Amino acid sequence: MVASGKPSVTHYDLIEAFRAASLLDIKLETGRTHQIRVHMSALRHPCVGDLTYGADPTLSKRLGLSRQWLHAVELGFEHPSSGEWVVFRSEYPQDLARALEIIRSES
Repeated sequence: MVASGKPSVTHYDLIEAFRAASLLDIKLETGRTHQIRVHMSALRHPCVGDLTYGADPTLSKRLGLSRQWLHAVELGFEHPSSGEWVVFRSEYPQDLARALEIIRSES
């Protein structure tokens, strides 16, 4: 933690490992700005396409990505009015699905 920073906690599990990258399931305890990006970079595994935090630009180009490989496949939280736990799912967008196909075929 940076002396002037606020505490932040990120949990992650490996879904698939490839030669050039890893696919992770990430859960946040806190919601700090750029939290996932900062924590992955600090572990020396920046998000694919995240040039600001140290990603390999040649990998992004090879995968055809012009953005960071970040996507909330599932988002769950307690609804502020009802208190009910709600979950939203979103499949990979086409560019990330294609990048995953490419990286799987290279491994």
